[in-house]
Amino acid sequence: MPTVRYYAAARAAAGVAEETMPGETLDALRATMVEAHGDQLAKVLTVASFLVDGVVWRDHDAPLPPGGTVDVLPPFAGG
Repeated sequence: MPTVRYYAAARAAAGVAEETMPGETLDALRATMVEAHGDQLAKVLTVASFLVDGVVWRDHDAPLPPGGTVDVLPPFAGG
């Protein structure tokens, strides 16, 4: 199971900084996150970027590495 780390607005919407959740792909993991934390997090996830083990992950259907870390990065203000 991947470890999910939430940042900024994603952390506020999830109510936790980090958790372990089931999900074999990013889409499956996102569905689990929304099921656990609701619509507020769902809104953040639509604009968030995702890093898997420190690498930008754009293929939401690709298998996640076993025991990997997924960082949820919403857009940040500033420069």
